[in-house]
Amino acid sequence: MRYEGRKGTRHGQGGLLAVRHGLADLVTAIAAIVVVLTCGMVGLRAEAAERPNIVWLTSEDNGPHLGCYGDRYATTPHLDGLARRGLIFARCWSNAPVCAPARTTIITGIYPTALGAEHMRSLVPLPSGFKLFPQYLREAGYYCTNNRKEDYNVEKPGQVWDESSKRAHWKNRPAGAPFFAVFNSTISHESQLRKRPHRLVHDPAKVRVPAYHPDRPEVRHDWAQYYDKITEMDAALGRRLRELEEAGLMDSTIVFYYGDHGSGMPRSKRSPYNSGLHVPLILYIPPKFAHLRPNDYREGGMSNRLVSFVDLAPTVLSLCGIEPPETMQGKAFLGPYAAPPKRYLFGFRGRMDERYDLIRTVTDGRYVYIRNFMPHKPLGQYIEYMFRTPTTRVWHELFREGKLNRVQQAFWKRKPPEELYDLKNDPDETRNLIDVAEFAGERDRLHAALRSWILDVRDVGFLPEDEMHARRGTRSPYELGHDSKAYPLERILAAAELASRPQPGDIRALEKLLVDPDRAIRYWGLVGIEIRGWAAAKELTSHVERLVDDPSWSVRIVAAKLAVMHGADRLRKKGLHRLLEGANLKTNGIFTAIAALNAIDELGSRAAELAPQLKQLPKTDPNQPRRINGYVPRLLERLLAKGE
Repeated sequence: MRYEGRKGTRHGQGGLLAVRHGLADLVTAIAAIVVVLTCGMVGLRAEAAERPNIVWLTSEDNGPHLGCYGDRYATTPHLDGLARRGLIFARCWSNAPVCAPARTTIITGIYPTALGAEHMRSLVPLPSGFKLFPQYLREAGYYCTNNRKEDYNVEKPGQVWDESSKRAHWKNRPAGAPFFAVFNSTISHESQLRKRPHRLVHDPAKVRVPAYHPDRPEVRHDWAQYYDKITEMDAALGRRLRELEEAGLMDSTIVFYYGDHGSGMPRSKRSPYNSGLHVPLILYIPPKFAHLRPNDYREGGMSNRLVSFVDLAPTVLSLCGIEPPETMQGKAFLGPYAAPPKRYLFGFRGRMDERYDLIRTVTDGRYVYIRNFMPHKPLGQYIEYMFRTPTTRVWHELFREGKLNRVQQAFWKRKPPEELYDLKNDPDETRNLIDVAEFAGERDRLHAALRSWILDVRDVGFLPEDEMHARRGTRSPYELGHDSKAYPLERILAAAELASRPQPGDIRALEKLLVDPDRAIRYWGLVGIEIRGWAAAKELTSHVERLVDDPSWSVRIVAAKLAVMHGADRLRKKGLHRLLEGANLKTNGIFTAIAALNAIDELGSRAAELAPQLKQLPKTDPNQPRRINGYVPRLLERLLAKGE
C-alpha cells in the first residue's frame, strides 16, 4: 500500500509538474494572443483612423453652369477653387430630371424604374433586407449626417442617418469616428429663380438664351436670376468648405460637389434631355488618400469618364473599403471596388407631379437617344408648379398666339417616338437626327443599348402606376418586376414599342393587343389607338366599347377617354360616367383618380358637363402621405377653373 502510495505520489508529482508546465504554456499562449489581439486592435484603430471622411456638398436645380465648366457668365469662385484642387467630371447624369426620383437613385444605388419609384413623390416599399447606403456606412463605424433634405420615393428600412435635420453636422460625431456628411443647398431651387421682387446682379442683356426658349425680357430675367442664385449657392457651399479648413480636416476628407439635376428652367427640369440630366460633379481627394484617386486624377483636370447618380452609393462604399452589395445596379468609379468605365448613361421620366409620361433616354457622352413611349403627350403638359415660372407662362402664351419658331414650338407639341441629338454640334438638342441616314448606326446602337438596359434592370414603369400597385399585392414593386410570370416585361415592352411607334398597316397587330389576357398589354393597345387617332379608333370601336368595362381601371380610363372622343352619344355618355367614377379617389385610390382626372382634363370641352359632379369629389386620401395628396386638388382646381 505504501509502495503504491509512493508510486502514486511520484506519479502525482509528475502530473502536477505537467499541469504546471501546461499552465505556463497556456499563460504564454494567452499572453501571445493578447499581444496579437492588442496589436490587431491598434491596427484596426489605425486603419479606422486612416479611413477617409467624406463630405457631399449638393445644390438643387442647377446644371453645370459654373465658371470651372467654362461658363463665363457664371460667378462661382468657391466651387471653381475646389475644382482647381480637384477633378471635374465632364459627363455626369442625374438619371432623373427632378429631385425625388434623382435622390432615390442616389440613396439606393438602384434605378427607380426597377423599384417602381420613378414617379414624383411616390412612396414604395423596398424588398426585405435591402438597405440604403448610409446604413452600410453606419454599420462600418461611420457617423452619418444629412443636412437636411431627404425626399426619397421609397420607404426607409429603419434608421438611415445618425442625424437628418437642419442641425445635422459632422461636428457632432463621437470622438475619433470617421464621418460621412451631406450638406444640401436649396438656394438655386426652381422656386427661388422666380421669386419676386429680385434685384438682378447678372446683366440680363448678356444671358445666353437657349435656342428652344423665346428671347423675351421675362426669359432673360429668369435666366439672370438663376445665375444670381448660383452665385449665392456657391458662397453658401464655400462656407462649408471653410469649416473643414478651419477644423484642419481638408487633408483627411474627400469632398464631392454635385447638382441634383438640370436647371429649374422649363425644358431642363422634368425633361430627360441632356439639359435636364447633365449635372456638375467636382471631386477632391487629398494627397493623403492619393491611392484612392482614379488614374485620370489631375488637380484642376477634367475626366471624360461617364458617371451617374446610380453610381454614387457604390462609389462611396468603395472609398470606405466596403464592397457594394450585388443588389446595387450602379457601379463604383473610385476605390478598391471600382468597376471598368461605362459605355452608356441612362435617364428616365415617369409621372411629374400630377402629369403622366413615359420616357427613357441614353447617352454615350456625345449622342443622346430618347424614346418617347407616350408621344401624344407634350413635354409642356400643364403642371401647376412649373407654370409659376414667368418663362413658362410667357412661352406658352407665345405658342398659343402662333409667335414661336419651329424649335421653340416643340415643347408644346406632340413628341416624335424617337429623338437623336449630337451634343457636340447641337448642345441645345434641337435638331432631331433620327431619320438622317448618316446617323442610322448611332440610332440603332443607342436604341439597342436602351432596350437592353430596360430588360436588364427589370423596368416596372411599363405598368401604369395604379396597375403596378394592384398587381404587386403585398410585395414590393421590385419583387414584382423580377417575377417574369407576374410581370412579363418582354411582352409588355413589345406592346409599348408597337403602340408608341405607328407603322403603316399595323392596325391588326394593335387589335391583337386589345384581346390579350394581360391587362397591361390591353392598356398599351388602347394607348396605341389614342396615338393613331380617329382612323384607328373608328375601326376598333367595338373593342373600345368592350374595354370601358374592363376589370383594370388603367384600361377602363383610356377606353373611356376614347369613347368620349370618338364614340356615338350612348358610348360617349358611358365613357364620361366611367371617368367620373374613376376620379373618386375614396373608392378607387389616388393613382386611379389622378389618371382619370388627367383624361377628363385632356378631353377639354367634351367633358365640361362633368363640372358639377367634380365639385363633389373627395380631394385627399388620408391613407396617402401629405406630399402626394396635393395632386388631386391641383387637377380638380384646374378642371373647375376651365369650366367657369
